Amino acid sequence: MGIFRTKPITGGGTGAGLRRCLSTADLVFLGIGGIIGAGIFVLTGVAAATEAGPAIVVSFLVSGLACAFTALSYAELAAAIGGSGSAYGYAYAGLGEIIAWIVGWDLVLEYGVATAAVAIGWSGYVRDALLAVGVRLPQAVSRVNYDAVWALMLRLARQPVPAAVARAAHAGGFINAPAALVVLALSGVLMAGVRQSATANAVMVVIKLAVIGVFIGVAALHVTPGNWHPFMPFGWPGIMRGAAIIFFAYIGFDAVSTAAEETRDPQRSLPIGIIASLVVCTAIYIAVSGLLTGIVPYFTLNNASPVAESMLILGYPKVALLVGLGAIVGLTSVMLVLFYGLTRIFLAMSRDGLLPPFFAAVHPRTQTPVRVIALCGAGMALIAGFTPIGDVAELVNIGTLAAFAIVCGGVLVLRVTRPDLPRPFRVPASPFVPVLGMVFCLYLMTSLPVVTWIRYIVWLIIGLAVYLGYGRQHSALAPEPGPPLAR
Repeated sequence: MGIFRTKPITGGGTGAGLRRCLSTADLVFLGIGGIIGAGIFVLTGVAAATEAGPAIVVSFLVSGLACAFTALSYAELAAAIGGSGSAYGYAYAGLGEIIAWIVGWDLVLEYGVATAAVAIGWSGYVRDALLAVGVRLPQAVSRVNYDAVWALMLRLARQPVPAAVARAAHAGGFINAPAALVVLALSGVLMAGVRQSATANAVMVVIKLAVIGVFIGVAALHVTPGNWHPFMPFGWPGIMRGAAIIFFAYIGFDAVSTAAEETRDPQRSLPIGIIASLVVCTAIYIAVSGLLTGIVPYFTLNNASPVAESMLILGYPKVALLVGLGAIVGLTSVMLVLFYGLTRIFLAMSRDGLLPPFFAAVHPRTQTPVRVIALCGAGMALIAGFTPIGDVAELVNIGTLAAFAIVCGGVLVLRVTRPDLPRPFRVPASPFVPVLGMVFCLYLMTSLPVVTWIRYIVWLIIGLAVYLGYGRQHSALAPEPGPPLAR
């Protein structure tokens, strides 16, 4: 059937005018920039307080292990196939168009919604930092209150406002302007060129790693071993629920593979960039989560800025302020990398005809897909500015886990269907490593709530409708229409 057609493997694609200027170091920084952010500054405390307790270090180890198996699979396919489409392109080459579309649709969810969600978290840190220096942003332009919006609409329509809505709307809040503005600002950075984006990301990575180093140095002097007891207050199920939630912290390493067409030596640099960034970040996550639950009781960490809050509890307000600034920089780099990955996925899908060719245009001077960047930036700014996103980490996680499982499966399929394919990097201990990657990802998916599965299924149904309504007919692999029948 047509939907199972696979794309020829070209070993990296044409590049469509993209500039090859990224080094191995750039890719490692890109991976660290995409991983270290919301996970370490926000989710660590929430998952420890509500799911895993001090055993959050085990949760990070489980998630890191699942990512490690997947990262090895990514590395093999990135070196062998290349292209800017990441898991989407690998699925297209090995598993067929319909599977590729599902993966691409999952990646759009991963990168797009995650960027908006991180922007909302970024906005909270900015509000707190400004408040620390005596600047208070008005509620109306710094957060979203649906009751306030609803009440305003009723008043404009000259309709009565229910008393309950009026009370809830008292706090105000019509737009999260900082969240929307940072997305638009990053759009400008990405439009300027990939070299400029990589430099900005590298600077931010150095800053946030320095801040994390300061936290580790201070926290190591104030550990109270008693805070690690009980170590598993929620049992093994809590550890797995924590692992499923903090998996959000690891998304971003796969964005390295979207840079294949802008890397000088992709077959060598991509595997190093993917694996090295994941190893570094897993070690940092385990160290920080262990120290965080060692300096304060785990049940006190359920707040928006647990790392900074712990420094305040220890009596280090300047370090807390530094951590807050580091979080702002860290979240900015995460948004930049995720945003970058999203635009390259759109570009790849558009080249293949599954999305309109409008998205495939590359600016001749900056050699960046400016139309995609502008459109995605506007969409994510609207989501970040007007949506109080809840449970978004779980929704992003399930789509990412599904894509990761398919990548692992793609390695196995291509080993059978294309044994002759040159593989500069091969997954060790295959087929066991790819199989373990699939098992870990599927197991973590089963740890997510039923409501998350329902939302994910709805997202897939919408995606299939788009594919059947447009992509299948316009695909570059669709058969040419035959000559009209003679009358």
